[in-house]
Amino acid sequence: MTYEEILTKYEPVIGLETHVELGTRTKMFCGCKTDFGAEPNTQVCPVCLALPGALPVMNKAAIEATIQIGLALNCDIAEWCRMARKNYFYPDMPKNFQTSQYDEPLCVDGYVDVEVDGVTHRIGIERVHIEEDTGKTLHVGGATGRIHGATESLVDYNRAGIPLVEIVTKPVPGLGALAPEIAKAYVAELRDIVRSLGVSDVRMEQGSMRCDVNTSLNLPGEEWGTRTETKNVNSLRSVERAVRSEIIRQAGILDEGGKIFQETRHFQETTGDTRPGRSKETATDYRYFPEPDLVPIAPDRAWVAALKEALPEKPSVKRARLREDWGISEIDMQSVANAGAVELIEETIAAGASPAGARKWWMGELARRANELDVELAAVGATPAQVAALQKLVDDGKLNDKLARQVLEGVVAGEGDPAEVMAARGLEVVSDTGALTKAVDDAIAANPDIAAKIRDGKVAAAGALVGAVMKTTRGQADAKAVRELLLERLGVS
Repeated sequence: MTYEEILTKYEPVIGLETHVELGTRTKMFCGCKTDFGAEPNTQVCPVCLALPGALPVMNKAAIEATIQIGLALNCDIAEWCRMARKNYFYPDMPKNFQTSQYDEPLCVDGYVDVEVDGVTHRIGIERVHIEEDTGKTLHVGGATGRIHGATESLVDYNRAGIPLVEIVTKPVPGLGALAPEIAKAYVAELRDIVRSLGVSDVRMEQGSMRCDVNTSLNLPGEEWGTRTETKNVNSLRSVERAVRSEIIRQAGILDEGGKIFQETRHFQETTGDTRPGRSKETATDYRYFPEPDLVPIAPDRAWVAALKEALPEKPSVKRARLREDWGISEIDMQSVANAGAVELIEETIAAGASPAGARKWWMGELARRANELDVELAAVGATPAQVAALQKLVDDGKLNDKLARQVLEGVVAGEGDPAEVMAARGLEVVSDTGALTKAVDDAIAANPDIAAKIRDGKVAAAGALVGAVMKTTRGQADAKAVRELLLERLGVS
């Protein structure tokens, strides 16, 4: 069946569990640094390595950031909660348990509104809780970077103990064929909200925000089906693809009379499908119990109220304001938001570009390149400051659009800022009047018939001579200036 046919027979239910690494200077329960990219196992201590006798101490900044996230997601903040031990064995867990929260989370019962195709969908938030991140396992010696086929595995514990917030939605039924797009829109909105708070850089490509996508299918009127959990999806585009892929895969199994098993799965970026991981544990398998080494958390109500009062402008409100400032339609603004370009365009305007100029590059040439490279727009290789500088060169007449695209190609390739690329590649618009006049005269001399038509009043024929001049100058002349000079040389007003 096609995807459209599947959705006439089955109803999808989705749920998302999003993990956000907080941008604190130190880890959740110790004073180790949290710098990304440090040499393996250089940011560790007896606490985050779980050596005997080492005791944890709560990071207040992490608790504050979690409360801010909960408030921004319209959650209720618990007056009293506590940490729990989540027990399971895995090499990247030094303690063989994760300090997390279970039945008493810090934030509960919120929601996020997202808009897709002009319709607002409310995604319920079940809980927002604080925990610690795990270490990172590197499998080497194989072809895929996964454990299958690897000859050895290495563990880096730098990430173990970094404050991690888990945001869990309630099950979301009734989305139909739009389920993949709404899942993507939700994660994008969540990323914008968290980024606006300044508590995380939410860089999915670096793993500071990653999403587990739950998907199930059922026949209309029947109970929800068995869900699968696609783990650690690390881009907005992949969230959408993962949901769509699981809908198609599960429908194929159900149509053949098969059974869906509750399991984790891994999304394959190259093929766009998911592969089995392990059978999915239930809460009882983790043997949760209260963490005896940490005191309960009881946020002061005045503190919570002050944090709520200090929340920044909501991204949805900000988009509405920017839409008015930029003078664009709701549909155009939705496209900008879907592309992850709101802040990029805003920063480009702040760097000196016009709203139209900033939008043109980010939503045009750069969006096209991002799609070709299969990366997020922010990772395409150009900064807002560089795009603003490129547009200024166009505005100053030093580049035309064709040359500007070539300059942008060099910027994305890492050749330098726009002015440096323009100089190195010799792409500046020809402004030497003498050189331009000679090129025009040569074009007239080489095409006497066309020149005669123009003199006789057929000005539309000038396009051919303009093209000849542009070819001679390798596209570096200003077409408007060439046309004016051409008509002047032919005595046509």
